[in-house]
Amino acid sequence: MSEFPSVEKKNIGLALSGGGVRAAAFHAGVMRYLAEHGLLEDVTHVSSVSGGSLFVGMVFRLAEYRWPSSAAYLNVVFPQFRHVLTSKSLQCSALTQLFFIPTNWRFLLSRANVLAQAIEAAWDVKAPLCSLGASPVWSINCTTGETGRRFRFKAATMGDYELGYADIGSFSLAKAMAISAAFPGGIGPLVLKSQNFEWKKRVHWGAAEAEIYQVPFKNLHLYDGGLYDNLGLEPLFDVGRQELKTDDSLKSPVRYLVVSDGGAALPRTVIPHPLNPFRFKRIADIALDQSRALRVRAFVNFLQKNSSLGAFVGIGADAVQSIRQFSKGRESIADRLLTQNWLSQEEVKSASTYNTNLSLMSESHFDLLARHGYETVKWNMEIMSQVCLKEP
Repeated sequence: MSEFPSVEKKNIGLALSGGGVRAAAFHAGVMRYLAEHGLLEDVTHVSSVSGGSLFVGMVFRLAEYRWPSSAAYLNVVFPQFRHVLTSKSLQCSALTQLFFIPTNWRFLLSRANVLAQAIEAAWDVKAPLCSLGASPVWSINCTTGETGRRFRFKAATMGDYELGYADIGSFSLAKAMAISAAFPGGIGPLVLKSQNFEWKKRVHWGAAEAEIYQVPFKNLHLYDGGLYDNLGLEPLFDVGRQELKTDDSLKSPVRYLVVSDGGAALPRTVIPHPLNPFRFKRIADIALDQSRALRVRAFVNFLQKNSSLGAFVGIGADAVQSIRQFSKGRESIADRLLTQNWLSQEEVKSASTYNTNLSLMSESHFDLLARHGYETVKWNMEIMSQVCLKEP
């Protein structure tokens, strides 16, 4: 079990980034470390994007649509998730659904609908969102094409702060997962007809009650949450104030935030020729990387002043180098950690450069990424946060 300095009990928040199956496997390893120390029972809030949303959705699915105990995650969910990622390809299933079912041809430009069907068929995710347990509170983050804001599915509602919010009723969990992973170009949006839902919105900031509101758009085009915030950080952390959020939307404020970032680093490469369509993609990647970097800097700055309140678990960090870098004042912890066996720099690079996709993953790649996630959260929590964790 865990012991946190000066806090009797933690409300733990998890922010799980996008990054396809690479991020999903990385997050699985992060969760395995938390589970080994009995921490999943203290998780009160989860915020996810894209690959993170696919992972959390499957965690619920494999635990019969309830948040698993630490023991259940270790004994049931983690090994079954490994089997799913290494035996079933969402990408192949989606392509099959698209090209071999004529009624799906209408989704050629909005393939998130087909991805949702693949999640149902290949991953057997067939429950509505309302079937999930009330705890932890899970924010599934997307991006509204019409407003450019963070659209989220949370508890029994969906929406963004400009559009207002609507009850989701029996909205499909698979669709919410697919929307969160609906990257432009590669997958495309899922389109919702706004008139099919009753929307409510507070007429001004701080108003006590929300009022019925007419959304000014007939259709809402919902994209990957990574377009807005690929870390899934915003629901749990105020970037401007650089502090954990404590507003009413959280009910029970998070006291320790783990940010698991399995996103791809921006490659250093020659920019494509002006007539090459991939030139635009390169520019878009730069903009998204800068948006992510600003959030990372804000959160890391917060951790430098409040090291016992969270951990930034970034893919691609070499454990040995990091432990040595942050050993000052923590020499006894660093010495203990350095006696342990860690992934090599070459193995870390191999894990961090795994392609962003939804394809079938080999067992060796899953094990590498999961171990990298496990090791990265381990040294972060033990040397940076100085959280005292007993060996499992």
